[in-house]
Amino acid sequence: MKIIIATIKEWNIVRARRLKEQYQGIHEVLIVTQKEELTYEAVCQFAPDYILLPHWSYYIVPQITDQWECVVFHMTDLPYGRGGSPLQNLIVRGHKETKISAIKVTEVLDGGPIYMKKPLSLEGSAHEIFERCADIIFEEMIPCFLKEKIIPIPQEGEPVLFRRRKSQEGELLPEMSLETFYDYIRMLDAEGYPRAFLDYGPYRLCFEAAQLAEDGSTLEAKVTFHRMDKNNAACGFESGRED
Repeated sequence: MKIIIATIKEWNIVRARRLKEQYQGIHEVLIVTQKEELTYEAVCQFAPDYILLPHWSYYIVPQITDQWECVVFHMTDLPYGRGGSPLQNLIVRGHKETKISAIKVTEVLDGGPIYMKKPLSLEGSAHEIFERCADIIFEEMIPCFLKEKIIPIPQEGEPVLFRRRKSQEGELLPEMSLETFYDYIRMLDAEGYPRAFLDYGPYRLCFEAAQLAEDGSTLEAKVTFHRMDKNNAACGFESGRED
């Protein structure tokens, strides 16, 4: 079997390379990490059985999705949670666990038929959750696609839509509880995400590595002070995405 694994996050890239080595001589694996590499011409040349997309944030042209089976891994129990920023939207809604849904890419955003689902804990920082998610995708889900043909099943139930969260929504507000502070800090604590923040005079304070006491009475976190001016993008707000 021939598969393309397209991903932009380091935790997935490391595991994709490991999987490629594991199946060397058995399956052909092409790893794509830049949007410029996933072209119609490149896909035609490789002629994959599947294009697997763990944490791929870029648009894929219909020429590709119509001709090849493209599979996205979405961090909600679909049809609940279609749309952007699934991790952050789950945590702000109080969810402690979710499911990873492997779905076929269609013209409806996150609305394609489902190949399989696997449970996922939402404990810890965003980085820890993404690492845990990657383990499940590469150790439990992708091997299933390599073993046999899987027929996806249409989604059932009323969709619940998530809106992509904006960087400014990571602000810590005075009326929030320490537990909410903790959730906001941890849900944005991963590579490429703008950190939770609060503004104090000319400074923006950005938080990470949060630890909440068991009784909820105290919260510890690492804080970085950024002087705010038009030439300084604080907390990664200019470059970060919330996917």
